[in-house]
Amino acid sequence: MSALVRDEIALATAEMEQKAKSLLRGGIAIGAGAVFGLFALIYGLLAAAWGINDAIGNEWVGFLIVFGALLLLVLGAFLFAWRKLKVGAPKPTMAIDEARRIRETVVAKRGEMP
Repeated sequence: MSALVRDEIALATAEMEQKAKSLLRGGIAIGAGAVFGLFALIYGLLAAAWGINDAIGNEWVGFLIVFGALLLLVLGAFLFAWRKLKVGAPKPTMAIDEARRIRETVVAKRGEMP
């Protein structure tokens, strides 16, 4: 019986190691994708600024337009985050109510006992 338990523990350990390695590889891939995405975004914004410059015929207006658009996006993101975060920490109201009912039940049962 103890050999069976040891084998089950070894199997569970091997399975957890395999899943942990898979999660680690996935996390590394997400990080690499985020870095490449950031570089792609930078080059895309530069291309847009240079394209606007060529269309307008001025050397810096395109960069100001892209800069202004990015500032508006930053402002919008911060306002959205501020509205969502000012609500405060979530409160487990259902769990608190359930705990209160359990406590009341236990206290009531104690009062009934001699």
